[in-house]
Amino acid sequence: MRKKIIRSYLKRPKYRNLAILFFILTVLYTFAVYFKVVNRADKWIQDSLYQKPQAVSGEVVIIGIDNETIEHFGPYNTWDRNIMASALEALGSDPDNKPAVVAIDTLYIGDTDKAADSRLANAAEKLGNVIVASAGVFGSGFIEDENGKFQMHGHLVYGYDEPYEGLKNVTRQGHINAMYDMDGVLRHSLLYFDYQDSKGDTRRIYSMAHEAASMYGELNGITINDPEVDERGHFYLSYTATPGTYNDGMNLYKLINGDVPADYYAGKIVLIGPYAAGLQDEYFAPIDRAQKMYGVEYQANVIEALLRGDYKKEMSDVLQAGLLFIAILVGVTVFVMVPVKAATVIMIFMMVVSFGVSYILYVRGWLVHVIWMPLGILIMYVASLGVHYLRAALEKRRVTKTFERYVAPEIVKEIMKEGMENLSLGGKTCDIAVLFVDVRGFTTMSERLSPEKVVFILNKYLTMASDCVEKNKGTLDKFVGDAMMAFWGAPLPQDDAIYNAVRTAMDIIDGAKRVSDELKEEIGEELRVGVGVNFGPAVVGNMGAVKHMDYTAIGDTVNTAARLEANAPGGTVYISRVVADALEGRIKVTSLGDTIKLKGKAEGFEVLKVDELM
Repeated sequence: MRKKIIRSYLKRPKYRNLAILFFILTVLYTFAVYFKVVNRADKWIQDSLYQKPQAVSGEVVIIGIDNETIEHFGPYNTWDRNIMASALEALGSDPDNKPAVVAIDTLYIGDTDKAADSRLANAAEKLGNVIVASAGVFGSGFIEDENGKFQMHGHLVYGYDEPYEGLKNVTRQGHINAMYDMDGVLRHSLLYFDYQDSKGDTRRIYSMAHEAASMYGELNGITINDPEVDERGHFYLSYTATPGTYNDGMNLYKLINGDVPADYYAGKIVLIGPYAAGLQDEYFAPIDRAQKMYGVEYQANVIEALLRGDYKKEMSDVLQAGLLFIAILVGVTVFVMVPVKAATVIMIFMMVVSFGVSYILYVRGWLVHVIWMPLGILIMYVASLGVHYLRAALEKRRVTKTFERYVAPEIVKEIMKEGMENLSLGGKTCDIAVLFVDVRGFTTMSERLSPEKVVFILNKYLTMASDCVEKNKGTLDKFVGDAMMAFWGAPLPQDDAIYNAVRTAMDIIDGAKRVSDELKEEIGEELRVGVGVNFGPAVVGNMGAVKHMDYTAIGDTVNTAARLEANAPGGTVYISRVVADALEGRIKVTSLGDTIKLKGKAEGFEVLKVDELM
């Protein structure tokens, strides 16, 4: 059924054009998000929705090289390797309370002082579970593909920095490279990179965090399953802790000084690394952008993720773009076809569902672009509002133009203000000035003239009369044959309504003379009209049947105006005493007393003839 409705819509040219427009808009939006136009905002919302602090395992502790340590040992760049050797010796001083793994987040490249180098290597060998840092040197350049063509590559490994030989031989190594996303936030971890040495051999270099988690797993019978990575070896990191979470106040100085109890690190993964702002090892992390996270804290978060096996697979952008295209195209179709209120409810529902599905997918291990779908839905909703507004404006204009051919502009404005759906039978009592005008001898004229001439005369006369009403701000109620009814003071209150009504009556008398002169020249006929004006209370509103109603006025005031007009000779305006009194000083009248008997009126009703209006 729904398909039939849609097909019927599309058969109409204006709906077909609209469908093409929204199809193009959907295509443009899909391409825009696919090519990362909203990438920064998308990442920010991803961070806010996904990256939440979790309970840490307690299996990872940090010994920081902090400001207190630097105060006692001097500037970090002046240290020799005896200090780190002392730290490793302290960790191994109690064989029954040794750490499971020790990872040093500091590079020891090349030989320095021979005694210090030897001492550090001996301390690491004795401890037997030390991982030291290495680092790849990355850059961009051209590489030759399998077809012999050169292509630009932005992730080439130009070199590899390893510990000095003595330390390298007694430890495991893991790289400490950390690479920001395009917006400067560290959301991914580089699990490994492949390095081709001078001999042409390719080595796979895993991260320090991976080596630490693997060693810990080997000692405790835990299998560490590697996450799936992209073509560059990266995986999305689900952070555990915010900056400062691992800071228990244990630093390198306290460790060497014997102030760190053995049960603090016994059987755990110990990370040793810079923990001071001046050491320039800080990163912006998605879990808390307000403050930077030290590199050693980042390593702790990666280890926690590897131990938990908490990996998130990033769903294909192509698949997401395809689903997005279908969803928002269906959404905008619905938005355009249903009323605005229903479209708003559907839009809110779709956005809530979109965010909810994104979060559920994240919990189940899938990472999707959070903003793509809600933003597309919102844009299409706003576009549909524009369509609804334009459609309503065009419809209003069409209805207005149509109604103004039959009823006064004031009535049309009132109807449009209330809304077509609010039109109903009923009225309200208000004081109005009522005018009736009729052609004298029109029936006799109709009998001797052809229908075409009768219509010609009527149109010319009624056009003149209606122009007079409009010029004097009146509401043209209706035409009945050669008669016309108009009123002032409704649907909106009006200043000087009585004067305007009488002014219109006098203008019609003058206009009838001009029309009569024209008709006499054209078809040899004269035109004489009589006018009646009254003022008083009347019921004004929509009257008739539900399907066929008329905006009009009824009541004794209206009937009296009609009786005055019926008795007025051609070229004459009759008014009631209430009209004359209201215009005292601005009108000259001749009282006819009660010599004219109005049907339905009691004896003594005074009728007056207007002589002049000032």
